[in-house]
Amino acid sequence: MLHWREFLLPYEAAVEELKNKLKAIRNECRKTNEYSPIEFVVGRVKQVPSIIEKAQKLGLGEDEIHKIDDIAGIRIICQFEDDIYEIVKMLRAREGLDMEIVLEKDYIREVKDSGYRSYHMIVRYPVYTLKGVKLVLLEIQIRTMAMNFWATVEHSLRYKYKEALPENIAQRLKNTAQAVNQIDTEMQAIRDEIMSAQQLFMHKSNTVSQILNDINILEKMGEHETAARFRSAFGMMHYEQEGEMDLGLEELAEKTREAVVIKNKTITEKMGDQGQSWPDEETEEAGPETAQAAQ
Repeated sequence: MLHWREFLLPYEAAVEELKNKLKAIRNECRKTNEYSPIEFVVGRVKQVPSIIEKAQKLGLGEDEIHKIDDIAGIRIICQFEDDIYEIVKMLRAREGLDMEIVLEKDYIREVKDSGYRSYHMIVRYPVYTLKGVKLVLLEIQIRTMAMNFWATVEHSLRYKYKEALPENIAQRLKNTAQAVNQIDTEMQAIRDEIMSAQQLFMHKSNTVSQILNDINILEKMGEHETAARFRSAFGMMHYEQEGEMDLGLEELAEKTREAVVIKNKTITEKMGDQGQSWPDEETEEAGPETAQAAQ
């Protein structure tokens, strides 16, 4: 007879260990001001009646219950659909280190007939017990918050109907799944637009800094007329349309950089023609007696 308490201990340990590892990744991202694709992580071990019911459905005997691949489960929730595939990459990178990936099911690109969307991974995870290493199967589900909302409510309703949902209810649930998908798609588009705007802003800011720095360098080199011309051109750009200003900034940045490079090259060539070189530090800092001795 199966001793359930002892049988489930490795599964409980696997859930807690993996939850803590994933939470550590999320916390590290937050502490280093990096974006974390992991919003939150939950886990569970099936109740004994649910395990027995699934074993009967699969036709498994008591000595084969360990073959059930979702006795232990981890659910990772993300904000955006793209985050799901980032997490998949993270988990694949652990292959051979602390887990073995047995199976992957992408129900996002191949949506279930019910409308269910999620990414599933079955992994074989080693747990160190008093009796040695125990390999357990564990299911990882990765979803957006919107996907999780729909799946949680749908599961609850299906449970109330004992899996026998009326056809009209099933169709309405499928319609809501499509609406949830539209929300995910729109939120992803909004995020991408915001990130694109941020990148453009940073690019503009860096370009402006380069132009002003190049103008200051030219002034220090004595190229006052050239610097004044560039400064005037830069000032006039603020009165142009924003869309035109981007191209103008790029062109002006190229011109100021080219002017600095040419001036540097001219100075270097002139010093070479005159046989000059930069003074040696020791000679430059030496007193009159030392300098005379060096001659």
